[in-house]
Amino acid sequence: MAFLNDEEFGRIAVRRSARARQVRIRVAPDGSLRASLPLYAPLFLVKRLIKTSRGELRALLKNREGAITFTDGMQIGKSHSISVRYAAIDATYVKRTGLHIIATVPEALHVSQPEPQQAIRKEVIRALRIEAKNYLPRRIERLAEQHGFSYSSLRFSHASSRWGSCNSNGVISLNIALMKLPFELIDYVLVHELCHTKQLNHSPLFWKLVESCHPNYLQSRQALKNQSPSI
Repeated sequence: MAFLNDEEFGRIAVRRSARARQVRIRVAPDGSLRASLPLYAPLFLVKRLIKTSRGELRALLKNREGAITFTDGMQIGKSHSISVRYAAIDATYVKRTGLHIIATVPEALHVSQPEPQQAIRKEVIRALRIEAKNYLPRRIERLAEQHGFSYSSLRFSHASSRWGSCNSNGVISLNIALMKLPFELIDYVLVHELCHTKQLNHSPLFWKLVESCHPNYLQSRQALKNQSPSI
């Protein structure tokens, strides 16, 4: 895989594929742009597409489903926050110090532009993963003990459009974006996946089991529809 560095859009991954018939650019789960092109197509075709499609690419990034615009002072997860500074530098520099995500943005840019947003998003993902691994295993274990469930293992991701999933082997996968939710909704998702260890479906028996563990599940289910697992 190759990479291009664009002044506006930051680092763009470029992948060659035998199945590709033309140059295409899409938004990756981490908010960055990814390009694909045929195996023997010259790299300048990607550069040309970026140059001639800046307006469309800005709109693509802006309209990405559930996309979040990171701003100064923004709360991230349960314990992190973002601080934005401007300086005479060439590219956005982001670091995490304790519970603070500090973004130093070039004076020629604004934090809302794609390059700073992409850089901040990468550190936000790291922060949410830390929070998720610190909180979710302990919480789901407690809920499992409380309601008599067992599961084989726990996995974490952020590239999914779902809050969680459970397979037939009892492996539960949780989206680290859960840390954006109120604690009650986190519990609902955890209970939902635990119930799938006994009912791997959405039958009436499944929902009856969910209700026995989370009585106000209908309200939680509705509230969850107004949230997005995108980061």
